[in-house]
Amino acid sequence: MKSRATRGRQHPEPEDPYRTVYRRDRDRIIHTTAFRRLEYKTQVFVNHEGDHYRTRLTHTLEVAQIAVSVARSLRLNEDLVEAVALAHDIGHPPFGHAGEDALRDLMKDHGGFEHNIQGLRIVDLLEQRYPDFPGLNLSWEVRESINKHRTPYDQPDLQIALDPSLAPLLEGQIADVADEIAYDNHDIDDGLRSGILKEETLSDLEVWCRARRIVEERHPGRLTPDVRKYQTIRALINEQVTDLVAATAERLAAHGIETVEDVRGCPERLVGFSDEMRALRLPLKTLLWKQLYHHYRVVRMADKAKRSITELFHLYLEKPDQLPDGLQARTAHDGDPHRAVCDYIAGMTDRYCLQEYKRLVDPFERV
Repeated sequence: MKSRATRGRQHPEPEDPYRTVYRRDRDRIIHTTAFRRLEYKTQVFVNHEGDHYRTRLTHTLEVAQIAVSVARSLRLNEDLVEAVALAHDIGHPPFGHAGEDALRDLMKDHGGFEHNIQGLRIVDLLEQRYPDFPGLNLSWEVRESINKHRTPYDQPDLQIALDPSLAPLLEGQIADVADEIAYDNHDIDDGLRSGILKEETLSDLEVWCRARRIVEERHPGRLTPDVRKYQTIRALINEQVTDLVAATAERLAAHGIETVEDVRGCPERLVGFSDEMRALRLPLKTLLWKQLYHHYRVVRMADKAKRSITELFHLYLEKPDQLPDGLQARTAHDGDPHRAVCDYIAGMTDRYCLQEYKRLVDPFERV
């Protein structure tokens, strides 16, 4: 996607003389409050469980690093890829997918909740930084790619997507797969650090054993257990990124893709792994799903998070005068307070949500 071919912004404004349209979008995203809050939002482990676990922010930076590397190898638009990668989780509520599940249930009769759509609300409406328009006034292509972000754990309703009949840009597809690579491999690291996952269990996976063999052949007899673990995860990422670049290049050639219009009209995703790598990754994803994401410690925290969000939601609805002044004005103006309450909770960090719950529920807590 060429910057000069952008469909532009919702609100006309002069472009920057030195930065491309997508570089400017990337900079605007980085300076948002919503982006900074990702530092204290859950990836798998809640922030207070340890300083060294991934958060939404560190995960986002890792996704951006992988995505830009892939884009550079395929000679695609790096500025656009980076902007999309940095914004891909900006609409996530506190407590990761547990928080999203809670808000989805609470909003099912009031327009629903989906973090891609929430990300679009943030950049289009909720971030108030400019005098002439709401939101960030991002380019159409970045907004579309945020809207159409998709992984096995994120399946947006394309009926409310921007131009749902059009396939996503290659740059958006790269951000999607980079997200998968980052969370799969770095969740292994966090799972091992927590003690929930064991290397002995991972040794049953061919993809792990292959990466470990590469490391041991490269550094025979010179690895401590910790360094071997880090190097094995590094090799895992490298193997998958290398496969992704090669398989995508082959797919683009096989489909005769030469223009953005060719990408838009292609009925299948063009950015993806080879069949061999997909087969190798499947047991890994199954193991993470069963042994990490559904481990009783993770499930307990997820259920606690859902209860906190659900009770806060109902408390605010019953007594909207407990909301900040600006939100009270919104609820009065809109008539239905559900969306304003949802926006407020979705914007919270994990620790603020827990603190707010304690303030409103614990009679001994100062408000």
